[in-house]
Amino acid sequence: MPSLPVVLVVDDEVRSQEALRRTLDEEFEVFTASGAEEAWGVLAREWVQVILCDQRMPGVSGVEFLKQVRASHPDAVRIIISGYTETEDIIAGVNQAGIYQYLLKPWHPEALMLTVRAAAQLHALQRDNQRLALEMRTAEPVLRQSVEAKREFLRGHYDFKRLTKAPDSPLAAVCDTASRVAPFDISILLTGESGTGKELLARAIHYGSRRADKSFVIENCGAVSDQILESELFGHKKGAFTGAFEDRVGLFEEADGGTIFLDEIGETSPAFQVKLLRVLQEGEIRPLGSSRSRRVDVRVIAATNRDLEEDVRKGRFRQDLYYRLATFTLNLPPLRERPGDIPLIAADLLEQAKKALGKDCQGFTAEALEAMAAYRWPGNVRELNNEIHRLLALADGPLLGAEGFSPRVLQAAAEELEADLQVLWNLSGTLKERLEQLEARVVRESLIRNRWNKSRAADELGLSRVGLRNKLQRYGLVKSGRDETEH
Repeated sequence: MPSLPVVLVVDDEVRSQEALRRTLDEEFEVFTASGAEEAWGVLAREWVQVILCDQRMPGVSGVEFLKQVRASHPDAVRIIISGYTETEDIIAGVNQAGIYQYLLKPWHPEALMLTVRAAAQLHALQRDNQRLALEMRTAEPVLRQSVEAKREFLRGHYDFKRLTKAPDSPLAAVCDTASRVAPFDISILLTGESGTGKELLARAIHYGSRRADKSFVIENCGAVSDQILESELFGHKKGAFTGAFEDRVGLFEEADGGTIFLDEIGETSPAFQVKLLRVLQEGEIRPLGSSRSRRVDVRVIAATNRDLEEDVRKGRFRQDLYYRLATFTLNLPPLRERPGDIPLIAADLLEQAKKALGKDCQGFTAEALEAMAAYRWPGNVRELNNEIHRLLALADGPLLGAEGFSPRVLQAAAEELEADLQVLWNLSGTLKERLEQLEARVVRESLIRNRWNKSRAADELGLSRVGLRNKLQRYGLVKSGRDETEH
């Protein structure tokens, strides 16, 4: 499972801390601090995405603390909590401290959750934008040449052929179909599990279209209130709602002439679906608080990990909106259905991890590749990427071994053993011969889990070191890449 977003609660009142923790800890990893000094300690240890800070604290106010945070941790999304409406300190702090939102006491649990979810989403979008900006800076010499040079570079960078896959991969047929429909100005719905690469495919479709020289913008529609989502997509006027301190241009207007990617579209409410349908039908948006509509020319690519057809049948998703979005539907297969792609994707992710961590290695051991093939990857490519970063961080040799994987990946070998029981049942040979095959797999899995330390593996298996050595010799179990560890 992917790690939870990290939230830091700064409040000098213990009851307030606990109330905020109880409300948030089902969806977030929550740390608390009673003041600025304690909060700095948390920020030094943890990668905090969202900070909720009380305004009235001894020593330093919430706004003053968040001003300091903005200078040292600019990526953290900052929220102020106050018992007073729009004081001058808070209004000034919106700009000076870069405060995303402020909540009034007593806050409502649902409103708090919606605000923090949106803040965590904003943090993720900021990280995506930073990554894209880095890619664009790398390409700056090309992009300065001309619009056509920019278009050609991006088309090459996000070409369908660059989506990592084996020649016989199920993804190859999906990419072939996507490349054929990309030039036509029609809506596309991408379906598939989380982490299967829907955003990458959406980018490839955009840069393979006639809109390639215009904007490609992204909005994650999951777990966001209607008001926030409307503001993000359609924009708002100053004063349209509490916290709207200035006019904001929506993503539909930013994407005018280009493409907007609406991820997790299946999580939107029926009320919002009506408003989105109107935009798609009329080609117009109306910012919150505005009396005037604006024309936009935007291609929509939507994505979901839900079965929208089933949601339509059950009344959870509007049928008319579904057909507006699903002019063409493409389903991305999960990683477990693409075993031939795993070594290729792992190699690409390793190159990225080496650059990110500033650490080099030569590749993977055969055992590591076998472990990757045995695991089901419920988190798909995102989970694989996390595991490769883990392997590289823990590596102390030229090759990345299976011993660095998370326990859940190593335990996949044990689950594979259960499936092998049926296979062994169908094998010819005596019961002893079948059990020896099973025993060899158990011994090997224990050695991998213990980083080939024979002493620890022998203790785990209830064997002496001599007994374990005899089994290694009998079954021909030898570790490749480096010597085994005796102690």
